[in-house]
Amino acid sequence: MIHELASLAGLRAACGDDDLVVWNAQDLGGGGPARAWASGGAVVSAAPGVSRHDRLAVWGEAADAVELVRHALAELGPSYRPWGERGLLAQVVAKLDGLEVGGAFSWMSLADRPGPGFPSGPAFATEVGWLPAEAEGEVAALLAVDAPDSYAAPGMPGVRRWAGVRVDGVLASVAADAWPAPSVGVLAGVATAAAFRGRGLAERVCGWVSGELVASYGRAALMVDDDNATAIAVYERLGYRIRPVLSSYMKSTM
Repeated sequence: MIHELASLAGLRAACGDDDLVVWNAQDLGGGGPARAWASGGAVVSAAPGVSRHDRLAVWGEAADAVELVRHALAELGPSYRPWGERGLLAQVVAKLDGLEVGGAFSWMSLADRPGPGFPSGPAFATEVGWLPAEAEGEVAALLAVDAPDSYAAPGMPGVRRWAGVRVDGVLASVAADAWPAPSVGVLAGVATAAAFRGRGLAERVCGWVSGELVASYGRAALMVDDDNATAIAVYERLGYRIRPVLSSYMKSTM
């Protein structure tokens, strides 16, 4: 029997506090538009505009998950994109008419602050820190040139704050705290200006922001393309664990 979950506490209990599902639920029970359901051995959570998409996170046993996804899409509409662990989503897509594979990437999560051994960056760089609001123009300019496909950008809904490091006064590397849930913060918008690459700046910024996210929310997470081996190696050195995922969409929406 499908039943709706009304609180984050209920969701966390139902899915074993799975960080992907809990993050996707955002402010469930806080008066916002997030919703979640459980049935048998599966759980789904949904919220609009999470990392630029209406997302439906899927967890648990495939047979139960298929019925939950069908129910959730009927309730929410076809703009929602089911996603979750790769094997599970492949089974869901195979059993639901109209649902197509969107893309494969990885979710990475961190339950503790990066250890004291994470790289501290070159001596000539100033300290990493949260940037003032007036620096967002510089962030936008850096992203436009060096990371035009970044999912996070200044002024975008859900992108809370930016951190960065300067070299000789120039903003060299940045990362954002974006779309946080009460118990999971997300690292996004990681970019380094081309002139400053190869100096360990991105790792330094990511390590600092990851520590801040864990301190603020309890856990940190991120999404990364599977072919970005350099970034994955950086995140793994910081202590993130990798989890291959798959996204999907309803054909009628594309």
